[in-house]
Amino acid sequence: MLRVSEVTIERPPQQFRYDLFVQTGEIAAIQGVSGVGKSTLLECLAGFIHPVAGDITWNDVNLLPLEPRERPVSMLFQEHNLFEHLSVRDNLHLALGKDNNNDIHQAALALGISDHLHKLPAELSGGQRQRVALIRTLMRPEPLILLDEPFSELDDDTRSVATGWAREQARLRQKTMLVVTHQAEDVTRLADRVITLV
Repeated sequence: MLRVSEVTIERPPQQFRYDLFVQTGEIAAIQGVSGVGKSTLLECLAGFIHPVAGDITWNDVNLLPLEPRERPVSMLFQEHNLFEHLSVRDNLHLALGKDNNNDIHQAALALGISDHLHKLPAELSGGQRQRVALIRTLMRPEPLILLDEPFSELDDDTRSVATGWAREQARLRQKTMLVVTHQAEDVTRLADRVITLV
């Protein structure tokens, strides 16, 4: 279980407070008005922002002393964070290892980007880049997945495919997932529960 207990984050002039839990294996949608601190919460869980008070535990292990690379977390940022000088395939191999080549190909096929594996990120559309980042994030070994607006650049049909694939992979790989999204359709297709920040 992920437990966020009375966590306070200072981002002057704003202060954010969080108190929530997510069961192991659960997919939780994080919602709330713009500026309420949804992305800040994910960045804190990943270790990129440090709270001034409170506790964060994963299966009773305190995450706060751990550096981002030490946490059991894989995060998809809104910017996708692909290496521009590497092909899509090499970006995925770097994150997932070449031993996963068949799984990578099957994921790319399912998300409609198998014909783009040889391309550089700059040659892709925003939606294609988003799907590459989704594969890279969900197929990593870390058990806790954080997705920040992961489907924002996808059309309705592709969005439906991507949310279905993400839910399937989370179940298959026994992931616990927090998804920041403004879209009601994403919640319906993907989430087990909604956590609304106020």
